[in-house]
Amino acid sequence: MSVQLLPGKYYGKTLRNRRVASFELSERVYSPGYQTPKHTHKQALFCYVMQGHYTESYGGKMRECTSSTLLFHPPGELHAEYFHEAGGRSFIVEIAPDWLARVQEQMPVAEGSADFHGSVFELLARKLYREFMLEDCASPLIIEGLMMEMLGETMRWRAGQNAQTTPRWLHQAKDLLQARFAENLTLAEIAQNVGVHPVHLAQTFRKNYQCTVGDYVRKLRIEYACQELATSAKPIVEIALAAGFCDQSHFTRTFKRVVGTAPSQYRDTLRED
Repeated sequence: MSVQLLPGKYYGKTLRNRRVASFELSERVYSPGYQTPKHTHKQALFCYVMQGHYTESYGGKMRECTSSTLLFHPPGELHAEYFHEAGGRSFIVEIAPDWLARVQEQMPVAEGSADFHGSVFELLARKLYREFMLEDCASPLIIEGLMMEMLGETMRWRAGQNAQTTPRWLHQAKDLLQARFAENLTLAEIAQNVGVHPVHLAQTFRKNYQCTVGDYVRKLRIEYACQELATSAKPIVEIALAAGFCDQSHFTRTFKRVVGTAPSQYRDTLRED
């Protein structure tokens, strides 16, 4: 059974709260190993991860949230978080539905969850946090303007995700990796499958997805392992091999480096009752 959090209510310890016009702003801290129950928020919100690392389950998927990650949660999205050994500190901006409805007449941004890393989103989140801390008479106007910018960038990001500006062969390469991430494919094999040179594949993949092909494969393997650890009783060695790792020790080392905790500890914390 999930919990719906009303406006201004969040998990974790409050460092500072502030209400500005149509926004609830809050700085939160979370202790190492802290786990929230499955919950939803009545209002849409942005969450900026300032410090720490946590794993979030949402919509049947998992994602790793580290420092400088910015997340958008639409109202009613079911999710839960597990904070790793460093704990965490986050800055939350919750948006009143009437304000969001007015904005969405021009910018359809609240259609689903999203996460952003670095670039303009981090810059806007830091500016919002500075205004949150200043608390002067100009802050309400500045905060509203920054939120308009944030939603505008979100709209542009969604449009870019939906646009066909990415080469068709690159979509094919990504689809191939998602289908065969457990195999030890080489760059040459992937490039041959989509009809381009391996160097062009490597350069274009990094430019479009901000990571190398190898980084993306590792991400897919860890996401698969997280899902299996949380929802199945399979032995860890079986999950490791199915994910594409050569053995359990290699899997454990990689998992701990990426996620911040051992697979067995992760399973104990996130496995469903």
